[in-house]
Amino acid sequence: MPRLGQTSLDVTRMGLGLAALGRPAYINLGHADDLAAHTEVSALRARAHEVLDAAFAEGVRYFDAARSYGRAEEFLGSWLSDRGLTRAEVSVGSKWGYTYTADWRIDADVNEVKDLSIETLRRQETETRANLGDNIGLYQIHSATLDSGVLEDRAVLDELARLRSEEGWFTGLSVTGPGQGETVLRALEVGAFDCVQATWNVLEPSAGPALAAAHDAGLGVIVKEAVANGRLTARGDVPALVKVAGELGVAPDALALACVLAQPWVDVVLSGASTVAMLQSNLDALEVAVGAEVLERLAPLAEDPETYWQERSELPWT
Repeated sequence: MPRLGQTSLDVTRMGLGLAALGRPAYINLGHADDLAAHTEVSALRARAHEVLDAAFAEGVRYFDAARSYGRAEEFLGSWLSDRGLTRAEVSVGSKWGYTYTADWRIDADVNEVKDLSIETLRRQETETRANLGDNIGLYQIHSATLDSGVLEDRAVLDELARLRSEEGWFTGLSVTGPGQGETVLRALEVGAFDCVQATWNVLEPSAGPALAAAHDAGLGVIVKEAVANGRLTARGDVPALVKVAGELGVAPDALALACVLAQPWVDVVLSGASTVAMLQSNLDALEVAVGAEVLERLAPLAEDPETYWQERSELPWT
């Protein structure tokens, strides 16, 4: 099994992210239809366990959560405990920096609040440890940006270094927004990280060169939002992708994920599936061969990063 960059974490080419499984509302297209109004904590815990079981049965061995994903860490931790799985058998990552504030409501005005301060880090690392115990392998800053100042915060960097040396946690950052590439390059200059997680898809490929640089520097590279929160699926708004997928005889989501896997600098691409059927369709990407011709046909789909991220910010929580 391959390693995540130069860490000792064993990973698989596709991982499972729990953003859509740990809370009743999320910005993925069709999320409410997938949950079919079964949003009680017990129902979502059962669904999360069902999708985790299916992923594990199909060979997925990297699982990604965050403090802001509602009860995702709790659901993941209980699943690991129930199945008797340990860090020797799966690799687990989580993130700190956002606090879930929706109180399990679908119609909340504010679903999460970002705060990348040392106080939040210290509080949330304790919460993550309570949920995931010894299984935590990778701890990431959630949605770092240059203007957040987190990459210049000595207290935060020192605490992450302590977690790495004393707790054995590898450290990373996820990035967001039209300046993802610049944030990644600054993180490489800081030199405190083992892994970077970024959005890359055929609509928003701008971080590619920076992610290639991170890979070359020995960092693990995880790609999130490969299907653009559902836009690059049969539910989405990109008919050109649907057309090419139809010609290849695959689902649009599988093609979108396969385009990520075709990038030589990618270690793991995350499925954000909220149903077993969606997971199975995503996993079909592992069997889709995407060559230069397909990538060239899809290259014109790339949007201006400012436009892409503005549209993402306007997606409704359902």
